[in-house]
Amino acid sequence: MADVDANDTIRTRDAALLQETVREAGALAQSMFRTELKKWTKGASSPVSEADIAVNDLLEKRLRGATPDYGWLSEESADDAARLSRRLTWIVDPIDGTRNYLGGHDDWCVSVALVEDASPVLAAVFAPTTGEFFFAARGRGTTLNGVPVRATSGAELDFARVAGPKPLVERLKPSLGDIKLHPRIGSLALRLCRVAHGALDAAFAGGNSHDWDLAAADLIVQEADGRMSDLSGEPILYNRREVAHGVLVAAGRDRHAGIVAHFRNRPLA
Repeated sequence: MADVDANDTIRTRDAALLQETVREAGALAQSMFRTELKKWTKGASSPVSEADIAVNDLLEKRLRGATPDYGWLSEESADDAARLSRRLTWIVDPIDGTRNYLGGHDDWCVSVALVEDASPVLAAVFAPTTGEFFFAARGRGTTLNGVPVRATSGAELDFARVAGPKPLVERLKPSLGDIKLHPRIGSLALRLCRVAHGALDAAFAGGNSHDWDLAAADLIVQEADGRMSDLSGEPILYNRREVAHGVLVAAGRDRHAGIVAHFRNRPLA
Protein backbone atom coordinates (compact mmCIF):
# COMPACT_ATOMS: atom_id res chain seq x y z
CA MET A 1 0.00 0.00 0.00
CA ALA A 2 2.86 2.37 0.81
CA ASP A 3 4.37 1.86 -2.65
CA VAL A 4 0.99 2.52 -4.29
CA ASP A 5 0.54 5.70 -2.26
CA ALA A 6 4.07 6.82 -3.13
CA ASN A 7 3.45 6.19 -6.83
CA ASP A 8 0.19 8.15 -6.68
CA THR A 9 1.99 11.04 -5.02
CA ILE A 10 4.70 11.04 -7.69
CA ARG A 11 2.15 10.85 -10.50
CA THR A 12 0.17 13.75 -8.98
CA ARG A 13 3.39 15.74 -8.76
CA ASP A 14 4.27 14.94 -12.36
CA ALA A 15 0.78 15.87 -13.56
CA ALA A 16 0.99 19.27 -11.87
CA LEU A 17 4.51 19.79 -13.21
CA LEU A 18 3.43 18.87 -16.73
CA GLN A 19 0.44 21.20 -16.80
CA GLU A 20 2.29 24.15 -15.34
CA THR A 21 5.28 23.68 -17.64
CA VAL A 22 3.26 23.25 -20.83
CA ARG A 23 1.26 26.38 -20.05
CA GLU A 24 4.51 28.28 -19.52
CA ALA A 25 5.94 26.91 -22.75
CA GLY A 26 2.78 27.84 -24.63
CA ALA A 27 2.96 31.37 -23.29
CA LEU A 28 6.57 31.67 -24.46
CA ALA A 29 5.69 30.38 -27.93
CA GLN A 30 2.74 32.76 -28.11
CA SER A 31 4.96 35.72 -27.17
CA MET A 32 7.19 34.93 -30.18
CA PHE A 33 4.32 34.17 -32.57
CA ARG A 34 4.04 36.46 -35.61
CA THR A 35 7.38 38.14 -34.86
CA GLU A 36 10.54 38.18 -36.94
CA LEU A 37 12.32 34.93 -36.15
CA LYS A 38 15.49 33.25 -37.26
CA LYS A 39 14.56 30.09 -39.11
CA TRP A 40 16.27 27.30 -41.00
CA THR A 41 15.63 23.86 -42.45
CA LYS A 42 16.70 20.53 -40.98
CA GLY A 43 16.78 17.32 -42.94
CA ALA A 44 15.15 17.50 -46.35
CA SER A 45 12.41 20.02 -45.68
CA SER A 46 11.52 20.34 -41.98
CA PRO A 47 11.39 23.98 -40.81
CA VAL A 48 12.84 25.04 -37.45
CA SER A 49 12.93 28.45 -35.80
CA GLU A 50 14.48 30.05 -32.77
CA ALA A 51 11.05 29.77 -31.15
CA ASP A 52 11.17 25.95 -31.38
CA ILE A 53 14.56 25.96 -29.68
CA ALA A 54 13.56 28.47 -26.99
CA VAL A 55 10.44 26.45 -26.10
CA ASN A 56 12.42 23.21 -26.12
CA ASP A 57 15.01 24.72 -23.78
CA LEU A 58 12.31 25.87 -21.36
CA LEU A 59 10.60 22.46 -21.35
CA GLU A 60 13.86 20.62 -20.87
CA LYS A 61 15.00 22.90 -18.04
CA ARG A 62 11.71 22.59 -16.14
CA LEU A 63 10.89 18.94 -16.75
CA ARG A 64 14.36 17.40 -16.60
CA GLY A 65 15.34 19.68 -13.75
CA ALA A 66 12.46 18.34 -11.66
CA THR A 67 12.78 14.70 -12.78
CA PRO A 68 16.48 14.03 -13.50
CA ASP A 69 15.98 10.25 -13.49
CA TYR A 70 13.50 10.34 -16.40
CA GLY A 71 14.47 9.91 -20.03
CA TRP A 72 14.08 12.63 -22.64
CA LEU A 73 13.02 12.47 -26.30
CA SER A 74 12.32 15.71 -28.15
CA GLU A 75 12.08 16.65 -31.80
CA GLU A 76 14.51 19.50 -31.13
CA SER A 77 17.09 17.68 -28.97
CA ALA A 78 19.82 15.27 -30.00
CA ASP A 79 18.60 11.77 -29.28
CA ASP A 80 20.18 10.22 -26.20
CA ALA A 81 20.03 6.42 -26.21
CA ALA A 82 20.00 6.50 -22.39
CA ARG A 83 16.23 7.04 -22.65
CA LEU A 84 15.84 3.41 -23.75
CA SER A 85 16.83 2.20 -20.29
CA ARG A 86 14.51 4.56 -18.43
CA ARG A 87 11.12 3.37 -17.20
CA LEU A 88 9.70 6.90 -17.51
CA THR A 89 10.50 9.25 -20.40
CA TRP A 90 9.26 12.68 -21.41
CA ILE A 91 8.34 12.84 -25.12
CA VAL A 92 8.18 16.40 -26.40
CA ASP A 93 7.27 18.43 -29.45
CA PRO A 94 8.01 22.05 -28.49
CA ILE A 95 5.96 23.44 -31.38
CA ASP A 96 3.94 20.91 -33.33
CA GLY A 97 3.01 22.54 -36.62
CA THR A 98 6.08 24.75 -37.01
CA ARG A 99 5.25 25.47 -40.65
CA ASN A 100 1.87 26.86 -39.59
CA TYR A 101 3.42 28.74 -36.69
CA LEU A 102 5.89 30.45 -39.01
CA GLY A 103 3.09 31.16 -41.49
CA GLY A 104 1.06 32.98 -38.84
CA HIS A 105 -1.70 30.36 -38.74
CA ASP A 106 -3.46 29.28 -35.55
CA ASP A 107 -3.15 25.49 -35.77
CA TRP A 108 0.02 24.80 -33.79
CA CYS A 109 0.56 23.58 -30.25
CA VAL A 110 2.95 22.46 -27.54
CA SER A 111 2.70 18.69 -27.06
CA VAL A 112 4.23 16.72 -24.16
CA ALA A 113 3.65 13.20 -22.84
CA LEU A 114 5.14 11.14 -20.04
CA VAL A 115 5.61 7.57 -21.24
CA GLU A 116 5.99 4.55 -18.98
CA ASP A 117 7.15 1.25 -20.45
CA ALA A 118 6.18 2.25 -24.05
CA SER A 119 2.74 3.69 -23.21
CA PRO A 120 1.77 7.28 -22.32
CA VAL A 121 0.52 7.86 -18.77
CA LEU A 122 0.26 11.69 -18.73
CA ALA A 123 -0.34 14.07 -21.62
CA ALA A 124 -0.83 17.76 -22.25
CA VAL A 125 -1.42 19.54 -25.56
CA PHE A 126 -1.77 23.33 -25.51
CA ALA A 127 -2.78 25.51 -28.45
CA PRO A 128 -2.39 29.03 -27.04
CA THR A 129 -3.81 30.89 -30.03
CA THR A 130 -7.09 28.95 -29.98
CA GLY A 131 -7.13 28.58 -26.20
CA GLU A 132 -7.33 24.76 -26.20
CA PHE A 133 -5.61 22.97 -23.32
CA PHE A 134 -6.05 19.19 -23.43
CA PHE A 135 -4.92 17.09 -20.49
CA ALA A 136 -5.16 13.37 -19.80
CA ALA A 137 -3.94 10.97 -17.13
CA ARG A 138 -4.16 7.21 -17.57
CA GLY A 139 -7.37 5.89 -16.06
CA ARG A 140 -8.65 9.37 -15.19
CA GLY A 141 -10.13 10.65 -18.43
CA THR A 142 -9.45 13.63 -20.68
CA THR A 143 -10.30 17.27 -20.11
CA LEU A 144 -10.38 20.25 -22.43
CA ASN A 145 -9.87 23.47 -20.47
CA GLY A 146 -10.73 21.56 -17.30
CA VAL A 147 -14.00 20.09 -18.61
CA PRO A 148 -14.27 16.31 -19.21
CA VAL A 149 -14.70 15.40 -22.90
CA ARG A 150 -15.47 12.29 -24.93
CA ALA A 151 -15.11 11.21 -28.53
CA THR A 152 -18.29 10.95 -30.57
CA SER A 153 -20.10 7.61 -30.51
CA GLY A 154 -21.45 5.64 -33.46
CA ALA A 155 -19.87 3.99 -36.46
CA GLU A 156 -21.12 6.13 -39.35
CA LEU A 157 -18.76 8.46 -41.23
CA ASP A 158 -19.43 12.08 -42.10
CA PHE A 159 -16.46 12.93 -44.30
CA ALA A 160 -16.77 16.61 -43.43
CA ARG A 161 -15.76 15.52 -39.91
CA VAL A 162 -12.81 13.38 -40.99
CA ALA A 163 -9.35 14.96 -41.22
CA GLY A 164 -6.20 13.63 -42.81
CA PRO A 165 -4.49 13.14 -46.17
CA LYS A 166 -7.21 13.12 -48.83
CA PRO A 167 -5.96 10.06 -50.78
CA LEU A 168 -6.01 8.05 -47.56
CA VAL A 169 -9.45 9.20 -46.43
CA GLU A 170 -10.93 8.57 -49.88
CA ARG A 171 -9.95 4.91 -49.56
CA LEU A 172 -12.64 4.53 -46.92
CA LYS A 173 -15.26 4.77 -49.67
CA PRO A 174 -13.58 4.80 -53.08
CA SER A 175 -16.88 4.69 -55.01
CA LEU A 176 -17.99 7.96 -53.43
CA GLY A 177 -16.15 10.13 -55.94
CA ASP A 178 -15.27 13.65 -54.89
CA ILE A 179 -15.95 14.18 -51.18
CA LYS A 180 -15.90 17.22 -48.97
CA LEU A 181 -13.26 16.79 -46.29
CA HIS A 182 -12.66 18.73 -43.13
CA PRO A 183 -10.21 21.61 -43.73
CA ARG A 184 -6.59 20.64 -43.24
CA ILE A 185 -5.23 20.88 -39.69
CA GLY A 186 -1.50 21.43 -39.98
CA SER A 187 -0.63 20.33 -36.44
CA LEU A 188 -0.90 16.55 -36.29
CA ALA A 189 -1.24 16.55 -32.51
CA LEU A 190 -4.18 18.98 -32.69
CA ARG A 191 -5.77 17.05 -35.53
CA LEU A 192 -5.78 13.90 -33.41
CA CYS A 193 -6.81 15.66 -30.19
CA ARG A 194 -9.90 17.12 -31.84
CA VAL A 195 -11.27 13.59 -32.00
CA ALA A 196 -11.23 13.58 -28.19
CA HIS A 197 -13.91 16.25 -27.80
CA GLY A 198 -16.01 15.44 -30.85
CA ALA A 199 -14.88 18.24 -33.16
CA LEU A 200 -13.83 15.43 -35.51
CA ASP A 201 -15.26 11.94 -35.90
CA ALA A 202 -11.94 10.53 -37.11
CA ALA A 203 -8.43 11.69 -37.93
CA PHE A 204 -5.59 10.08 -39.84
CA ALA A 205 -1.84 10.48 -39.64
CA GLY A 206 0.01 9.78 -42.86
CA GLY A 207 3.25 7.85 -42.81
CA ASN A 208 6.42 9.10 -41.15
CA SER A 209 4.94 10.63 -38.03
CA HIS A 210 7.09 10.37 -34.90
CA ASP A 211 6.73 9.71 -31.19
CA TRP A 212 6.71 13.43 -30.41
CA ASP A 213 3.81 14.06 -32.83
CA LEU A 214 1.71 11.28 -31.35
CA ALA A 215 2.31 10.27 -27.74
CA ALA A 216 0.33 13.01 -26.00
CA ALA A 217 -2.55 12.92 -28.49
CA ASP A 218 -2.71 9.13 -28.20
CA LEU A 219 -3.47 9.20 -24.47
CA ILE A 220 -5.83 12.17 -24.87
CA VAL A 221 -7.87 10.22 -27.43
CA GLN A 222 -7.76 6.94 -25.48
CA GLU A 223 -8.90 8.56 -22.23
CA ALA A 224 -11.80 10.23 -24.07
CA ASP A 225 -13.19 6.76 -24.91
CA GLY A 226 -11.55 6.80 -28.32
CA ARG A 227 -8.97 4.57 -29.91
CA MET A 228 -5.77 5.34 -31.79
CA SER A 229 -3.73 2.70 -33.60
CA ASP A 230 -2.17 1.68 -36.86
CA LEU A 231 -4.53 0.48 -39.59
CA SER A 232 -4.33 -3.12 -38.37
CA GLY A 233 -5.57 -2.06 -34.94
CA GLU A 234 -2.24 -2.57 -33.20
CA PRO A 235 -1.43 -0.04 -30.46
CA ILE A 236 1.46 2.38 -30.89
CA LEU A 237 4.56 1.75 -28.80
CA TYR A 238 6.74 4.67 -27.72
CA ASN A 239 10.29 5.28 -26.56
CA ARG A 240 11.71 2.53 -28.73
CA ARG A 241 14.90 2.82 -30.73
CA GLU A 242 12.84 3.52 -33.87
CA VAL A 243 10.52 6.49 -33.27
CA ALA A 244 8.91 6.81 -36.73
CA HIS A 245 5.47 5.33 -37.44
CA GLY A 246 3.30 4.46 -40.42
CA VAL A 247 -0.30 5.35 -41.19
CA LEU A 248 -2.48 5.74 -38.07
CA VAL A 249 -6.12 6.43 -37.28
CA ALA A 250 -7.90 7.93 -34.26
CA ALA A 251 -11.66 7.81 -33.69
CA GLY A 252 -14.36 6.94 -31.18
CA ARG A 253 -14.34 3.30 -30.16
CA ASP A 254 -17.01 1.93 -32.54
CA ARG A 255 -15.99 4.10 -35.48
CA HIS A 256 -12.36 3.13 -34.99
CA ALA A 257 -13.29 -0.55 -35.09
CA GLY A 258 -15.17 -0.01 -38.36
CA ILE A 259 -12.28 1.85 -39.97
CA VAL A 260 -9.77 -0.81 -38.93
CA ALA A 261 -12.03 -3.55 -40.30
CA HIS A 262 -12.32 -1.65 -43.58
CA PHE A 263 -8.57 -1.42 -44.02
CA ARG A 264 -8.01 -5.02 -43.02
CA ASN A 265 -10.21 -5.97 -45.97
CA ARG A 266 -8.69 -3.34 -48.26
CA PRO A 267 -5.07 -2.95 -47.13
CA LEU A 268 -2.89 -0.17 -48.46
CA ALA A 269 -0.60 -1.25 -51.26
